[in-house]
Amino acid sequence: MEIQLWREILDPYFLAVDELVVKFNHIIEEYRKTGDYSPIEQVNGRVKTISSILEKAQKKQIALEDMEEKVEDIAGIRIICQFVEDIQKVVEIIKKRTDMRIKSEKDYITKMKPSGYRSYHIIIYYTVQTLKGTKELQAEIQIRTLAMNFWSTIEHSLQYKYKQNMPEHIRDRLSKAADAVIILDQEMSSVRDEIMDAQNSFKIKANMVADILTNIQNLYKVANKREVVKIQDEFFQIYESGDLEQLERFNKELDIISEGYRAQSLR
Repeated sequence: MEIQLWREILDPYFLAVDELVVKFNHIIEEYRKTGDYSPIEQVNGRVKTISSILEKAQKKQIALEDMEEKVEDIAGIRIICQFVEDIQKVVEIIKKRTDMRIKSEKDYITKMKPSGYRSYHIIIYYTVQTLKGTKELQAEIQIRTLAMNFWSTIEHSLQYKYKQNMPEHIRDRLSKAADAVIILDQEMSSVRDEIMDAQNSFKIKANMVADILTNIQNLYKVANKREVVKIQDEFFQIYESGDLEQLERFNKELDIISEGYRAQSLR
């Protein structure tokens, strides 16, 4: 098959990956803008290289003319979650969407692979618009925790290095590491509420500091410079103290001052 033809075949898959990454990132932003916790921590995507496609087709004895039908993961999306509990929430989000049609699911979370691999896989049908018209193609969505993703990345590199001949002592260590990942995810789930409270407090503080700095910057344009310097110095003292309640009071008082000068931070 000519290289140019490969490019024509793969171009819609690149478009699909770009669109899907944007859509899942938008979901993250929607949650964060409303102040809610996002079950999606991060998302990335890739299109299989030509060599990887050929290798898989050869391994599974797939004819090149059947490649797009039988190689389901030419387009791949990876969604990373903080907690195991988030994975099912992401699955439900995908199931409710009308722009993605689910073909199949594989739950390697509850039914871990013998190697220790854990992840939730969904094959979807997704339609892209190209110059030649619409094209429905397949894409694989992998959903896993940060810990699962770390293990999987290492395991994938070792599989690539050793092909099918990974030394037994390395397999044993990977298996032990997989057990450790399960324990880590369980421990993180056990303190999930505390972790989320800490992250929420950090986010609240960051948003307040951003509002305060914007108000101070705007006041410099319209208010007495000495008064603004005093306000700024007071802010730095409160910020260094780390007192969140005091910072909240300062932010409200500054909003009132800024409103009087019509220099309030836009929210």
